[in-house]
Amino acid sequence: MKAVRLITPGQPLEMQDIPVPPVGPREVRVRVQAAGVCHSDVHYRAGVAPVRYPLTLGHEVAGVIEAAGPEVSNVQVGDRVCLHYMVTCGECSFCSMGSEQFCTSGQMLGYHRDGGYAEYIVLPARSAFALPDEIAFEQGAIMMCSSATSFHALRKSRLKAGETVAVFGVGGLGMSAVQLARALGALDVYAVDINPRKLEMAEGFGAVPINAAQSNPVAELKRLTGGRGVDVALELIGLPLTMQQSVDALAKLGRAVIAGVTGKTFEVEPYTQLIPTEAEIIGCSDHLAQELPALIELARRGTLDLSGVVTYTLPLDADAINAAMDRLEGFSDDVRVVIRP
Repeated sequence: MKAVRLITPGQPLEMQDIPVPPVGPREVRVRVQAAGVCHSDVHYRAGVAPVRYPLTLGHEVAGVIEAAGPEVSNVQVGDRVCLHYMVTCGECSFCSMGSEQFCTSGQMLGYHRDGGYAEYIVLPARSAFALPDEIAFEQGAIMMCSSATSFHALRKSRLKAGETVAVFGVGGLGMSAVQLARALGALDVYAVDINPRKLEMAEGFGAVPINAAQSNPVAELKRLTGGRGVDVALELIGLPLTMQQSVDALAKLGRAVIAGVTGKTFEVEPYTQLIPTEAEIIGCSDHLAQELPALIELARRGTLDLSGVVTYTLPLDADAINAAMDRLEGFSDDVRVVIRP
């Protein structure tokens, strides 16, 4: 089968012909119909994260079950599915407590094991979730990372109805975060970015846009909230500056959830920023399988609308995928790009 793979970190991805993977007793083989290009993939290509290689990237995947092992009962051949990107044991202490993103033997698609930039992918059947006919494959794919991570971040924030939310970065994750925050009862949602096109789209989803290239976003958030700040801030970019701003923008008892990926640090002064306000800084890692059914249902009902979030689609072509990743690395206007093998 054809697969676009990371051969050497720091170099462009390459097309390879590799064997179609066999199916184990509890596994399924999925013919990939859509695979999202995520900013994490750009980090992997650049060598920022220590992935094993050669490796087929792609952790946002949707497709059709082509083959199923004899012990599989939750799905069957021909089913439309979207794939939870964590392959876990289901038995360790973390899996038992419902925090399988910390599974002691967990493997992430497109990071620890081959992902969806290919014609086929094999994984445990329990990682395959039914994709309703109302949801296009492209939307089902990006929902498995950008939407799922945003949903998990909001759940980690303990958002309550009537609270205010600031979303720092309205790319793929941010567009879902804006909609999901409103669905969970946020009174006001503020979208912070420097890209006018993305801010306009976020405003269409009900957010109050704040252009950080034209004003200090912390000062603007304080002004719009009558000086108190926001109850929840989601940092979805991965920049020390926006992480700092997400903390600075908090109200008393506010919670800043950090989901953006970076190897750099940012400074916090506990005496002025945390202790007198009892503000919290919360890390957000991946998402949970148990969260996916509710997320999929929100998309099926149209409460989560991903129809305009996919900027364009690509064929399974190394040059086209590398070009899309270059654009993503440069913080282009693209919200989400999806490969259609």
